[in-house]
Amino acid sequence: MRADDQGRDPAELEGHLLGLIETSREQASEDPFRNPVLAVTLAITRRFDRGEITEADLDALFVRLRAQSLAARAERLRAYVGLDGDPDGEAAIPARLVAAVPDRPGSFENLRDLIGRTAFAVVFTAHPTFGMPKAVAALIAKGASVGEGEARAGLMERAAALSTRPDPKISLDDEFDQACVAANHGREALDTFNGALLDAARKRWPDRWTELVPKPFAIASWVGCDTDGRTDIGWWDTLRYRLESKRMQLDRVMRQLPAIPATQVVRGLAEGALAAVNRQLVVAPRLGAKPSLEAVHRFALALIIERERAQADSAGLLAGLAGAITAAEDDSDKRAIAVLRSGIATHGLSNALPHFRLNASQIHNAVRRVIDLEGEPTDAAQRRSHLATIHTLLNDVQPVAVDFGALAAERASAARLMMTIAQILKHVDGTHPVRFLIAETETGYTLLAALWLARHYGIADKVEITPLFETASALEQGIRVLDDALRNPHWRRYLQRIGRLTVQFGYSDSGRYVGQLAATFWIERLRLRITEMLVSNGLSDVELAIFDTHGESIGRGAHPTSLRDRLAYLAPEDARARNRKAGIKVRLESSFQGTDGYLLFGTRALAESCVARIAEHVYALDVAEDDAFPDYALADAPEGADAADDPVYAETDFALEFFTVVRQDMEALVDDPGYAALLGTFGPNLIDRTGSRPVARQSDSGGPALITHPRQMRAIPNNAILQQLGYLANSVHGIGRAAGRAPDLFRDMRRDSVRFSRAFRLVQHAASVGDLDVLRAYIDTLDPAVWLERARRTQKDGRRDELVVIAGALDRLDLAPNLRRLFGRLTTDWLSLHSAAPDLKKMSVRLTLLHAIRLALIHRIWFLAVHIPGFRPQAGVTREQLLERFLRLDIEGCLTLLDEIFPVTPDPTLGLNFGEPAGPRDVGTYEAEHANLFQPIRRMFAQVREISGMIQHEVGAFG
Repeated sequence: MRADDQGRDPAELEGHLLGLIETSREQASEDPFRNPVLAVTLAITRRFDRGEITEADLDALFVRLRAQSLAARAERLRAYVGLDGDPDGEAAIPARLVAAVPDRPGSFENLRDLIGRTAFAVVFTAHPTFGMPKAVAALIAKGASVGEGEARAGLMERAAALSTRPDPKISLDDEFDQACVAANHGREALDTFNGALLDAARKRWPDRWTELVPKPFAIASWVGCDTDGRTDIGWWDTLRYRLESKRMQLDRVMRQLPAIPATQVVRGLAEGALAAVNRQLVVAPRLGAKPSLEAVHRFALALIIERERAQADSAGLLAGLAGAITAAEDDSDKRAIAVLRSGIATHGLSNALPHFRLNASQIHNAVRRVIDLEGEPTDAAQRRSHLATIHTLLNDVQPVAVDFGALAAERASAARLMMTIAQILKHVDGTHPVRFLIAETETGYTLLAALWLARHYGIADKVEITPLFETASALEQGIRVLDDALRNPHWRRYLQRIGRLTVQFGYSDSGRYVGQLAATFWIERLRLRITEMLVSNGLSDVELAIFDTHGESIGRGAHPTSLRDRLAYLAPEDARARNRKAGIKVRLESSFQGTDGYLLFGTRALAESCVARIAEHVYALDVAEDDAFPDYALADAPEGADAADDPVYAETDFALEFFTVVRQDMEALVDDPGYAALLGTFGPNLIDRTGSRPVARQSDSGGPALITHPRQMRAIPNNAILQQLGYLANSVHGIGRAAGRAPDLFRDMRRDSVRFSRAFRLVQHAASVGDLDVLRAYIDTLDPAVWLERARRTQKDGRRDELVVIAGALDRLDLAPNLRRLFGRLTTDWLSLHSAAPDLKKMSVRLTLLHAIRLALIHRIWFLAVHIPGFRPQAGVTREQLLERFLRLDIEGCLTLLDEIFPVTPDPTLGLNFGEPAGPRDVGTYEAEHANLFQPIRRMFAQVREISGMIQHEVGAFG
């Protein structure tokens, strides 16, 4: 190999490096003491040293590797939503649904009731999961929509020319805009589906079809309304986002309303409302600094003054549309108006229904000022006293007036959010009750306290109070939480008035603490117990709404193989059958989160395919078995939909013991100090900031805070770091020991149980993008003994000194002992898993290569860092501490500090006469240090982060 003026051909370089990976893997099978990934890393480093691979060569190679990763992702996305299926078959799904209604007296009414109730909601959520640029996401979605061929190749070529790193600044406005694009595609897909329903009904009931108001599916979003764990969203921001949503809905009315005499009245209403909303938005404070009291006052007056013209609920528009359908003469006009009426009946004056969210502790703090009790509501010793006290308060609560002045003055976040909702219902859109999600609900007191707040502010009948069960304790205690609330007559009457019990299940914290496979079992177990509780309390007539929140990553509970599998995984047939038997109507909701989730609704074609899959699932329409991912299925794996006699439910002892073992092992792993060291040493610096949520805590002396336990970081970076380090422990760990306790039964369940084999496919996917050799390469990189051994054998001039300095700095960090023990723990379980499931696939050669190149870049950064000149302590940081920060990849922070210590511009005070004898100055500048050290480090670190973006696409999601 040699460098030349033209640089290396990227295809040749790729082939050479992939060959290195394959050869090294073969050699490792003969030499158990050889790490094939670290061996390739060393080989790449030597080629860097000899100039055989240059920075320009890497950039050209990255374009080629990006093109392959993005093309593969577009292909997977297309297959995932079933877009490769028969388009005519998708279009026929509404007709099949109408035809499935038995032809007997009352059949029309049966259909009207069936499609007139919302059975599924798509919820667009945010969080820091915006791991790729908007432009790249748009090109992937378009590429998935056009299928194979030159069109997709051209789109992927354009995407490959762009960086895979997220947009440099991601504000809440950016997240809201992206959510709106996805929501608009979703609304268009719902219109298509509802229109097809009406067409089928018109053929069967030509005289009555206009009576139907289809509302089978809904679009919702919490972007701009989620204040759990953040204080940077002002109530004025939330109000503005709701106005933006209202404006989009009114825009939709103006676009879709036929220009015929029959629609003149409703057009006038919509046109006047749209103009009023636009005037309100003109004076709405923008995202950023807290607005002045004058600005808030001006905004409040606009909301109040324009309220009547802007319409505060959809009743007027719906009445006008009903009249227009009757008056219209042409069936095509009637159809267009009926489709529009369905959209407004479902969503009111909102483009997407709002979900508000906050934390249980915020509820407790808001009510604490009226409760004279010591201790925390979550303390078991305080349980009864808190429940009794909140009951007394509920006996006497009286609603208070809410105005914008009180809202502006309120300091308690939960009270402020309730008041914000009250004002939205009063002045923006009061058509439907809004969702009020409470994270970390671990006591029934929380629900009763939220009910007190809602009644205090006069909106109890317009708020759906929803506990989030996500933590390990919440999954265990969830039924007691609900039972404690149901024992209170106020809560029972509230449920009966609102007609719905809504619960939220989270897969991120539950998955990272008890393991994803165990989480799905505990969540399903809780679902079944909730059904039993409703029956035993005589509440079978109350609708049960189940909102499953997760990202598109398996680390957050999204099934990787297909949308069909994902829907069935979240809502297993056994649980749904028990609800049907009990006569409980169920509304299912599922989150689509951040860029990865919005991709599924990235074009209208993708959105329509998603809606078709949802319809198949919700209405149990017969579909062909999904075979988009045959590699994940055993040759004799079960086919078809979940059967009532699935053996995993018959073998209750196996299921309970299996998932308990997984949970125990995962909980032990989380408490392992080596696991915290693995996640926290340089993992957080492998990934860019991927959302508007504030960045992680910093240490007092600057640089990233030392992570001593996984609970100190959020679930998304936790999962993302595991993906970046090449071992998805939260999806695979513990499975080996659990399977090893009953290997024959484990294999039987994989073969015979649809439920178990579907869940296990998460493990199969995690195994295919993970590799213990890759993880060991990162762990060895943090082991001073490895660097000393390398120093003992190096033949490159000056390299020995670099290696010894790095080894010394790593020794001061003292990470190796804990990391070695951790690796032993993970390896032991993996060996058991591989013994029980020898068909698990290995990490691809391309993904392995990305890890090896990135390790080589990290090593080169460290080699340069040891040459930073000595300096006096700056901001309390010594040269030794700075080097340790380099080892933790706090590159951006270190370079910022070095720019101050070693300025590249002359001291501006030089040559100025200050009227006294001149004191000491740094008369020189440091161009050489910047050119030879700092700038190369900055460029290489950008390449490190670029590879992280490519790894994200290979894995399939961020976090």
